[in-house]
Amino acid sequence: MNAIDPVGLANTVLGGALLGGLIALSAVGLSLVLGVMKLVNLVHGQVVVLGAYLAFYLASFWGISPLVALPIVFVLGFAFTAPIQRFILEPVAKHGEEAGLLTTFALAIILENVFIRLFSGDTRSLDTEFSRETIALGPVNVPTIYLIGFAISLAVCLAVSALVTRTSFGRSLRASSEDPVSAAIVGIHVSRIRWATFALNGGLSALGGILIALCFSFTPSSGSDYLLTAFAIIVLGGLGNIMGTFIGGIALGVLQSLGAYFFGDGYRTFVGLVMLIVLLAIAPNGILRLRRSV
Repeated sequence: MNAIDPVGLANTVLGGALLGGLIALSAVGLSLVLGVMKLVNLVHGQVVVLGAYLAFYLASFWGISPLVALPIVFVLGFAFTAPIQRFILEPVAKHGEEAGLLTTFALAIILENVFIRLFSGDTRSLDTEFSRETIALGPVNVPTIYLIGFAISLAVCLAVSALVTRTSFGRSLRASSEDPVSAAIVGIHVSRIRWATFALNGGLSALGGILIALCFSFTPSSGSDYLLTAFAIIVLGGLGNIMGTFIGGIALGVLQSLGAYFFGDGYRTFVGLVMLIVLLAIAPNGILRLRRSV
């Protein structure tokens, strides 16, 4: 067995932590939807892919940098998912949780085929002026885009956490999650809270799609991988816990990078799937055991 290179290992761990924190943003919205609406949103991955394609075409046709496009894509993701909740998911909610699950599954298949039709099945990627730059942190070199994406993800997670814990909307959101009947009795418009939560999920997922696409290539079929990764992050961080989700992303990023370091890059996704299965068996409420924020 070859000796382990300490610098290479440190580079792997740090790069994995930064990459995991970056990817965590794509899971925050899904965590909110699961926590508030009790909906297993299987269309989540396609919304992440949509964010990547929106940024790609904004850059290709209008020359808008993906980083500059972040607020534009957030608004577009919000606007795309808002009517899905209002006109599709809300009417089927009365038929039970299974109806919502099957509906989002059908939507995921439909959107994937629509994306293939619109965007073709070609592999795409996003580039910025930082894409090929690295920063030296002592003996370790990390991609600049990892640091930028990590900082953006952290800032957005902190903002969403503040929204959930320190605003009247957040109080209404938590009340709707814990006891929707009592929340409605005291005057909270539960259906409106659910609509806003699902639309916010759309905006956040689209943002996450940009950050992921800055680091990895993507196709219309990438949504399933994004969905599974998001589930693994949520299980690590705890359902509905915004900052727990961010920390869970870091943990998963380190584990996946170590798997790629020791066994080859093809095992990166494999490690995430194994972790998801193990964690669902031993700690379905989140191995970090952080206080829920929803």
